[in-house]
Amino acid sequence: MTAPGVLPAQQIRHLIETGAIGLSAPLDAGQVQPASLDLRLGARAYRVRASFLAGEGRSVADRIADFQMHEIDLTQGAVLEKGCVYVVPLMERLALPPGIQAVANAKSSTGRLDLLTRTITDGGVEFDRIRAGYCGPLYAEICPRSFSVLVRPGQRLNQIRFRAGQAVLSDEDLRALDAKARLVTGGPAVIDEGLGFSVDLRPAESNLVGYRAKPHSGVVDLDGIGAHDPAEFWEEIRSTSGRIILDPGAFYILVSREAVHIPPDYAAEMAPYLAMVGEFRVHYAGFFDPGFGHDDAGGAGSRGVLEVRCHEAPFVLEHGQIVGRLVYERMSVRPDALYGQGIASNYQGQGLKLSKHFRM
Repeated sequence: MTAPGVLPAQQIRHLIETGAIGLSAPLDAGQVQPASLDLRLGARAYRVRASFLAGEGRSVADRIADFQMHEIDLTQGAVLEKGCVYVVPLMERLALPPGIQAVANAKSSTGRLDLLTRTITDGGVEFDRIRAGYCGPLYAEICPRSFSVLVRPGQRLNQIRFRAGQAVLSDEDLRALDAKARLVTGGPAVIDEGLGFSVDLRPAESNLVGYRAKPHSGVVDLDGIGAHDPAEFWEEIRSTSGRIILDPGAFYILVSREAVHIPPDYAAEMAPYLAMVGEFRVHYAGFFDPGFGHDDAGGAGSRGVLEVRCHEAPFVLEHGQIVGRLVYERMSVRPDALYGQGIASNYQGQGLKLSKHFRM
């Protein structure tokens, strides 16, 4: 019997060994993370007219047939165009046990490119939520929002977590954990349906507070790690007043004022703050692994990077404004490796930082 909580790496490997997670290609090095599994693009993509969910009793393949415009071979690399919607069958499929459910999300580097990537399933009525006992294929819906991207089979744009039972900490439990493990530094722990975090618009060392995606830029090669000049894709945002005005439709990279700590026996997911606080959305990529920001894993001072899109009206964002919250969950058992601890994690100890594709 699996203990309630988020399944760690060793239990994910067990799901692979027992066939609950099926692979059409051998597992890649680093694909299993401390509390998640990276999902890999297959060899073809379908350009579709619109985003969709399969809906109860219907398969994604049938819906692709309804909405397909053309099929794209990814084996030699192909460009997914900004503003278009694509569906890509993944190399992983599931045959989950009755008590195990799953949730997916974009990886950090994907979110920082404003590359909207969501997981859809046969019979699915929600994006990124996979019911307990689901048996069937997985698909990525991909919509590049700011930059066109060059993709190839095997690239990992989204990731999946597995849960047994109820794992979310109540606010009372979260306060107790903060008292014991100090979950944030650089500000008080604001706990209300999760751990609130705010935006840093008064950095100590400069007036650079963030980046805004340029509207007309080139293609980002997703295999091009450190290969792209940020000046060709991003405009620096500077402020001496502790405030910026967000433009409708624009995409920003900002950073949290607080340094975040995820203790080894817990994981967290970033959730949007109440819509009433402003016309913007924060953070597409929401998983924080056990050990993020943890001293023993080399993460003291790790802050949350905020992926911000403004909606209908210009909006004034001010230093210290609460913009999101972290929902903490218990691990089923402690993972056998922590984020940043010998597993080549890209964002441990981070501050304001673009995705790994850009030279910094």
